[in-house]
Amino acid sequence: MIIGSYLKSRAVSGPWRIEGCTEGGFGGAVVIPALAESATLFATLSSLACNPPEMCNCFLVLVVVNQRTDAPPADKADNLATLKLLAAGDPQLSRLKLAWVNAASPGLEMPAKGGGVGLARRIGLDLALSRLDGLNNDPLLVCLDADTLVRPDYLSTLVRHFGQSACGAAVIPFQHQCGPSPESERIIMRYELFLRGYVFGLALAGSPYAFHSVGSAMACRASAYVKIGGMNSRSAGEDFYFLQQLARTVGVEQLAGTVVHPSPRASHRVPFGTGRSVSRMLANGEREQRFYHPACFRVLGAWLTLVADQLDADAFSLRIQAREISPCLGEYLDLNCFEEIWEKLRRNNPGREALLKAFHGWFDGLKSMKLIHHLSAGPFPRCEPDSALAELFEWGGTALVSGIENQLKALRDLQNGE
Repeated sequence: MIIGSYLKSRAVSGPWRIEGCTEGGFGGAVVIPALAESATLFATLSSLACNPPEMCNCFLVLVVVNQRTDAPPADKADNLATLKLLAAGDPQLSRLKLAWVNAASPGLEMPAKGGGVGLARRIGLDLALSRLDGLNNDPLLVCLDADTLVRPDYLSTLVRHFGQSACGAAVIPFQHQCGPSPESERIIMRYELFLRGYVFGLALAGSPYAFHSVGSAMACRASAYVKIGGMNSRSAGEDFYFLQQLARTVGVEQLAGTVVHPSPRASHRVPFGTGRSVSRMLANGEREQRFYHPACFRVLGAWLTLVADQLDADAFSLRIQAREISPCLGEYLDLNCFEEIWEKLRRNNPGREALLKAFHGWFDGLKSMKLIHHLSAGPFPRCEPDSALAELFEWGGTALVSGIENQLKALRDLQNGE
């Protein structure tokens, strides 16, 4: 019923429809946006097809071939080629319940303003809802990318996890594919280490937002998806905001038992993220990507602990103690009108548990990141990975290792749960 209500009132409106597989009643859907991905999409689909037949029968695999009206001619041509290949069929993919959405032909393109990967994901996820079994269970919505490879245990691990988890969403362990050259391999390892170091620091600080935001490595229950109003339509960072909203509402948990392998390639399609960071490092050198100083996470952790321990305190008292932790923290709270916000939270959320939840809803993943950036621009400038990670490893009680390759392996082992 809740899915039906969402489809009537909030689902994306537009000319798009599902082609290919006509079946319904699936236990889940894997949604894959594809923009000029003819060279990589079918490897992704082939990796999905290596999952057990009984699992493939349970999931609709929905490719959203998409572009904005102002897309370059080469991208448009590539998308048309992809649509032709999908329509022709591939016997090697016969195990999949494969369908696609044409958001690339004239009259079906996404708008130049507001069109992007967020809207492409939303189109696919919203359309997939109508093909799921929403009556007898809570089906799954899974986000994947058209340049990402999965393991044969991918689908079964998702089903097993959500069969046991009380949370409405999950992030999936990831490990980037190897770079095509020694230089690009060093760069993608450094960038992945940066991502992992940030989440490791958040975890040590006690942040409830200590999870990776990787668009090709996230999943949720259909009920959770409609509860938060669906996927946002951002052209970049849609994964971060999607998971943040899920964390506030239904909880996000780290899944274990499989790994997805995103592409390490450079890209200029979005203003930030893996592709843009790799491009910048290839152009300007590896040191272009510097790491957050561990003191930033110490400040964040002290702040989160202060609030959790003193939920009965008034805003002025918390503000004074925050300045004692770090004048820069006090400045940041002033910029975000903390005293006014805190008193409003106290009035509207009686009870310690409700107040703490409301605080984390306000001081969310974005505000935590902006605090880290504020501290980095002030007393704790960014540094090299050995300097950043040595203290984090010591803080976390993890054996100290040096060198990007060894540090990356240590954090992969820790965070991927394998």
